[in-house]
Amino acid sequence: MIRGQFYCSGLVFVFFALMCTNVSAQGSSGGHVQRRERTIEEIKIEAIHRAEVGQYPLIGLDPSDVKEAFESIHTSDKDEWAAAFMHVADRYFSAAKMLERTDPAKADADYVRAWKLYSFGRWPFPASLGKQRSYEKAIEAFLDHAKFFDPPLEVVHIPFEGKEIVGYLRLPKNAKSPVPLVIAVNGLDSRKEDLAERFGAILTYGIGYLAVDGPGTGQNPIKASPAADRMLSRVIDYAQSRPEIDKNRLAMNGVSWGAYWATKMAIVERTRLRGCAAQSPPVDEFFQKDFLMNSLLGNREYLFDQIPALMNILEGVNTLDEMAAYLPKFSLVQEGLLGKPMAPMLVIAGVLDTQVPIADEFLLLSKGDIPKDAWINPQGGHLGRQVGVWPDPLIFKQVIIPWLVKTLEPAS
Repeated sequence: MIRGQFYCSGLVFVFFALMCTNVSAQGSSGGHVQRRERTIEEIKIEAIHRAEVGQYPLIGLDPSDVKEAFESIHTSDKDEWAAAFMHVADRYFSAAKMLERTDPAKADADYVRAWKLYSFGRWPFPASLGKQRSYEKAIEAFLDHAKFFDPPLEVVHIPFEGKEIVGYLRLPKNAKSPVPLVIAVNGLDSRKEDLAERFGAILTYGIGYLAVDGPGTGQNPIKASPAADRMLSRVIDYAQSRPEIDKNRLAMNGVSWGAYWATKMAIVERTRLRGCAAQSPPVDEFFQKDFLMNSLLGNREYLFDQIPALMNILEGVNTLDEMAAYLPKFSLVQEGLLGKPMAPMLVIAGVLDTQVPIADEFLLLSKGDIPKDAWINPQGGHLGRQVGVWPDPLIFKQVIIPWLVKTLEPAS
């Protein structure tokens, strides 16, 4: 193992160049070994455990609420799942409505509790009418929670190809001049609401944010395709049109699939972005059939239904064979982009990630025209997270925020 360190404004980014072998599902003959998805009983046990330890995708959910919802779930029916979590969430939502004037702090806390439950009720994506209703309620509860934000949250509607991009914009209070901005893009199963909540922490540094759903997710008007980055270029256009925003101090942050878009934008929009932070970005190997069949199919790091969730975001893909044929078109190598000049980047990853191969991150770090910053956790999984040691909020606070603040400092 070769180990090196480099420093950035008090931060220590440790880069481990490792010779890694991916864990695969191949038997001795080299054939594919079919992993099975968790049963509903296995999902219940794992989900409650993740709620208890603060592990994704149950960060911030009260284990008692999760247990209560699961008492009403007896099958893998998606509407049954949604109904159970909505039932628990509705109680908090109703209580919040009643308390808005008399106890706004309690009302706000209840809106947050309702929003997170509704959001898990549609997880990993709205695959049925019930899950779609749970998603709609999640947005409603989040926006009721956002009414308590100071500075306020603005819901923006950006015209795009006859439709609209919906985003959440927050800018620092009492700014005397145009402020820098982070454009935040979600992953496969998170949503812009999650990003808007998280990025409130950057406002105290005099930096605003604009959170949007990535292609194929949430309220995004288009599916994911190799050409879908045009939607994010339109978001940059919009940001640069706002007089309150410094058009020369824009950065992008993406997680997982959002990190793919952030990496691509670091190339295609390098002249308009100061930098891009990317957590576990897929680059090349992720998109190949072997990885799809050996690592993504039945993946246990993902709670359940990763393949259906992935299929849902892709344009014109309805079967596993179609997915295997389509995904390689996203490869930054196949697109001829990797190796071209790039904006500065922070790459965050875990060596033990089973959802995005660490080889993709090492490939990314070795290409382009300028050095990149890296935070690679040798014991980390997806997004570099490590239960009890490097949870998602800690990585965000200690690694991502400081890098974005440094990157968006005024030019000397």
